[in-house]
Amino acid sequence: MNKLIIDRDLTKQAPHSPRARLAGFAIAKRTVDKCRASLAGTPGEYHYDCPLDNMLFSFKGINGEQFKTVVQAAKTYDEVGTWLQAHGTKRTPEEIEVWSDKMVAGSMMNNPEKRAYFVENCTKLGLNPEKSTTFDWLDADDRASFRNGPTPQPASN
Repeated sequence: MNKLIIDRDLTKQAPHSPRARLAGFAIAKRTVDKCRASLAGTPGEYHYDCPLDNMLFSFKGINGEQFKTVVQAAKTYDEVGTWLQAHGTKRTPEEIEVWSDKMVAGSMMNNPEKRAYFVENCTKLGLNPEKSTTFDWLDADDRASFRNGPTPQPASN
């Protein structure tokens, strides 16, 4: 497919959904968008190399600096995806799918340290925290951040 990376000004639009997969990896396209915006000085309220990004990095056995170097040089998402598959901890397509599916289905409700934060922020967005995944919340937060114009409300990962 070789889709060019279009630098997103994250003060004006959200990054890809964490559900959007790159080379099978959930979170990866969003991480590319946040990294590029950080490099361009337009991250808005988004943070590159955050806990969400680090879930991907940890699974692959890489770090934010390594990923940033690749993203900085890449012209397409596929270049980043190819690099992800070839570097760090080797993962089979099945391992990547299981991990990505787990990420998509995960919820901060299951983390006692993050539960109150998740409940509060889901409630603000009209989501039921008992039935919402972390990715449901992130997608809703992205939509809410850009509903009323280009200046985002506080957004997370």
